[in-house]
Amino acid sequence: MCYEPGILEGPASTIQFVFQISDMAGTNIRNLDIGMLRTFDALMRERSVSRAATRLFLSQPAVSQSLRRLREAFDDPLFTRTPHGVTPTAKAEALAAQVGGILAELERLLQDAQGGFQPQTAQRVFRIAGGDYSFRILLPELARRLHRQAPGIQLHWLTLDFLDLDQQLAHGDVDLALVPRLAPKSDGYSESLYQDAYVLVVSRRHPLARTGPVSVEQFCGVPHAILGSGTFRLESLIDDALARLGQHRVRRLTVATTTQLLQLVEHGDFAAVVPQRILALYRDTLHDAGMPLAIPPYTLQLCHHARSVDDGGVTWLRRQILDILWPADARIQTTGRPLENTGPGVADAGWPGRTQA
Repeated sequence: MCYEPGILEGPASTIQFVFQISDMAGTNIRNLDIGMLRTFDALMRERSVSRAATRLFLSQPAVSQSLRRLREAFDDPLFTRTPHGVTPTAKAEALAAQVGGILAELERLLQDAQGGFQPQTAQRVFRIAGGDYSFRILLPELARRLHRQAPGIQLHWLTLDFLDLDQQLAHGDVDLALVPRLAPKSDGYSESLYQDAYVLVVSRRHPLARTGPVSVEQFCGVPHAILGSGTFRLESLIDDALARLGQHRVRRLTVATTTQLLQLVEHGDFAAVVPQRILALYRDTLHDAGMPLAIPPYTLQLCHHARSVDDGGVTWLRRQILDILWPADARIQTTGRPLENTGPGVADAGWPGRTQA
């Protein structure tokens, strides 16, 4: 790795970066390069040489060669093979946070040297986690914007994993997430986009579509299909509310995605509890049967991590998403209402009406 003369006369962050990488585990700086550190970081995240190669857009032999050099530099195997990939050694675990910090600091240094994040010339992969509905209302327009404004940027859309999301954001496996929450966070890293109610939906051919709002008895009398991932709290709220009334429902099927859930309802005799605004996309086939229980609304939040607060690329991407979803929110005629922003820095970025927490 090479440095320009006089680099130690630069900002304190630059000086800290140089000493950090020089002192890391007593390793000589001449034995390392940024490609090796990126390989280490990818292997820590993916726990697989093949998946790390895909993440880095490299061949597997190139990743294996970089890992060989890492092992020589640190005098440690770092990653040992398992039947399902690789697992880090104790030394690799100890180095992981430091390597991640070095790469993040380098990204900031490069952005500063270029006058900040430049979408027109940036070469980067962003990872967004979200559900089917967020995909429908966001990704087509976001892809068009990236094609026009940031042709070197790639997007990976990931299935929202509620259980591991905090860890994924902390590790950089997810840059941004669109998360529906019954109890929205106000931690400074979650921007609230809108609030919406839950309703029972059935096919327009279903007998309940020819009646008024359903009663509790009717709600329990129809077989339910439910979403198996990330809705445990919602399902518990429903079942607890019914139990207090001396009632229970029949959970007949559990599926993985909202699209699967709605297809079951469209073409069968099932009912499902879903966000009301989804009906804007299924007006011709689904019927809003109401909600006889006192279930609180949810809030859709755009979430990032503290590690990305100073990341110009993530900030730019957040701006694009907010600019897309707020107009979309106004266009879709539902009972949901937009909320004030709760994330840092957005009020400064030219979005009127959004306040900083």
